[in-house]
Amino acid sequence: MRRDADYYEGCLLGGALGDALGAPVEFINYQQILHRYGAGGIQRPQEEESGLFEITDDTQMTLFTAEGLLRARTAQAASADVNISAVVHHAYLRWLHTQGENNPHFSDYGYHSDDGFLIQQFELFNQRAPGLTCTASLMGPHIGTVQQVLNDSKGCGAVMRAAPVGMIDLGVDPFALSCEIAALTHGHIDGILPAGVLAQIIHEILAGRELEEAVQYSLQVLSRHKGHEGLLACLSEAVELAHSGLPVVTCYKRLGRGWVGDEALAIAVYCALKSPSDFRQGVILAVNHDGDSDSTGSICGNILGAYLGRSALPQDWLAKLELREVIAEVGRDLLTAYRDDEEWKAKYPGW
Repeated sequence: MRRDADYYEGCLLGGALGDALGAPVEFINYQQILHRYGAGGIQRPQEEESGLFEITDDTQMTLFTAEGLLRARTAQAASADVNISAVVHHAYLRWLHTQGENNPHFSDYGYHSDDGFLIQQFELFNQRAPGLTCTASLMGPHIGTVQQVLNDSKGCGAVMRAAPVGMIDLGVDPFALSCEIAALTHGHIDGILPAGVLAQIIHEILAGRELEEAVQYSLQVLSRHKGHEGLLACLSEAVELAHSGLPVVTCYKRLGRGWVGDEALAIAVYCALKSPSDFRQGVILAVNHDGDSDSTGSICGNILGAYLGRSALPQDWLAKLELREVIAEVGRDLLTAYRDDEEWKAKYPGW
């Protein structure tokens, strides 16, 4: 079992480190990365003007996913009838507010009020290239569901934020819940199902499974869901390539660039399995390619961080990570899940 703070902090901090590592190279190709950073590509996060390794919208939305889940757990303590994904949608509207946008269709939610923990963190109001699918979906008049999708997007913006769903027990299936939360913004099955798989992988790792065992079990769970064929083939190939001995560049040509959900998860799984005992090497591998480097780095970081724990993360990277203590605190709170006192209820109000 990995049910202790080291692994819970590791999951979220690992994701944030992968995010920060990949952020400077997200919008340049592999050859440009090599030209700028040398033969090995980017090897460590880069200090910004703040003097910190800055996170992007990937980590911001991951934190608001966690907040929504924790607030849903508070609500469950008062009522057995809680729509978890609706509470997470409320959290995402609060994230949208931090990005300078307010949805007039849900103004009665009070999402712009200053209640709760995350909205007090002024650094989260920084705009770090938020995904257009997420912002457009959250500005609309409807709440997306798996049954009634909002669009046909299969971008990676749903899977990149899904790790916390595998970190907390809300009495429901983490795979299905993660898919419902993904559908709040993304409508294509290959945008929705990767979020379910990532949540399941994280859940299995924290339950004590070895990394590859967690991946293989999660693929079995995936195979029971409608529309799984494309993603299952993509992830199965990622597992095979991780053990193939083929050059990394060759493997990336087969796995894609990570802008869409299935490719982003496949790249992250491939890199985690290539480097199961070395967090630093795993996330470096995950960001040095032609595609969505911060998202693939973040997802790989979530997986390896949950598997190896905070103690295995590069301490020199952690020292300058933006919002390090907030991220670690949210990780510990996901482990706690709920505490029946007024301080907790003020931190994570049940709505």
